[in-house]
Amino acid sequence: MAYYDLAIVAVPTDQRTAYVAWAENMNTVLVEYGALAITDCWGDDVPDGTINSLNSAVLKEEHETVAAGWIKWPSKAVRDEGMQKLSTDPRIAGDNNHAPFDGKRMIFGGFEPFRDG
Repeated sequence: MAYYDLAIVAVPTDQRTAYVAWAENMNTVLVEYGALAITDCWGDDVPDGTINSLNSAVLKEEHETVAAGWIKWPSKAVRDEGMQKLSTDPRIAGDNNHAPFDGKRMIFGGFEPFRDG
């Protein structure tokens, strides 16, 4: 059964080009490790909520935009193996991870679909 990862992050709006380049590099590696499909999105209509919102979840600041991404894997086992490899891949890990956002404010999780497609 397919498995999905979801990540949401606040990116400095003036860093959109850098974020797209970072995502492209990350996506190349994820596909090598088994990802079937990846969707990256730049926030266009992300309203503030009265109690909670995507903006407050990532502690978005005035100069930032919320970005979201989904990764479709063939299974949780393939995802777990791929993420383990990703964590040590020299193209991504440590000083080579030039993410143009504060990763401490990223929210993410893995999801088992109950309907897909």
